[in-house]
Amino acid sequence: MKRAAVILAAGKGTRMPADKPKVMHEIEGKPMVIHVIDAIRGVFGSDIYVVVGYMAEQVVAACHNEDVEFVYQREQLGTGHAVLQCEDALRDITGTVAVLNGDVPCLRTRTIEGFLDYHDSEAAAATVLTAVLENPTGYGRIVRAPDDSLLKIVEQKDATSAEKKICEINSGLFCFDKSPLFDALKSTDRDNAQNEYYLTDVIGVLKSRGEPVRAYCVADPREVSGVNTEEELAAVRSYFEGLKR
Repeated sequence: MKRAAVILAAGKGTRMPADKPKVMHEIEGKPMVIHVIDAIRGVFGSDIYVVVGYMAEQVVAACHNEDVEFVYQREQLGTGHAVLQCEDALRDITGTVAVLNGDVPCLRTRTIEGFLDYHDSEAAAATVLTAVLENPTGYGRIVRAPDDSLLKIVEQKDATSAEKKICEINSGLFCFDKSPLFDALKSTDRDNAQNEYYLTDVIGVLKSRGEPVRAYCVADPREVSGVNTEEELAAVRSYFEGLKR
């Protein structure tokens, strides 16, 4: 079955310098979004879709030689809204749709391959890639049921005091069975602290419909480190420097 990857690259990055989209900040001379494309090219081939929005022309120009398709998010209304803009572009995709963030430059090909293999082996409607962090502040928390299965994902701003103590976090990377994805997206709303359509809400919708949802924990949490501040950008640059030693 034909599968595809969607890279979310429409955000401004409110805690980063605003002269460029967040994904355009460079690591070793390449925008972060190009690092993500490099990591997944061998897995998805040309079936890679980049969602652009804020200063879209910069991202399009940087990726013009990358054999990717662009999808425009005219209003930035959240991650769920971004993926929903891809419905028409993905009309010929019949298998798994991986949703990745363009600000996760440390992602490795073998991790994506393992993630996809797990998702397929579980015949899941959705699988979230998770990580365990010593300091999970700022990330959505993975709430598991008593049997250790995935119960829900709660965003930081919507989490209770108890949920904020959970150290397993949502990396923002997902695999979805394409078939139920867009119908589930259309069942979400913006009734949350950020007034946005959360992609994570799809997990709850699918669970309520009896669909199997799973969580796959990455061994090295640094691979899924997002970049939201200049300090985090410096940390990722140091990580890359360490790989060369």
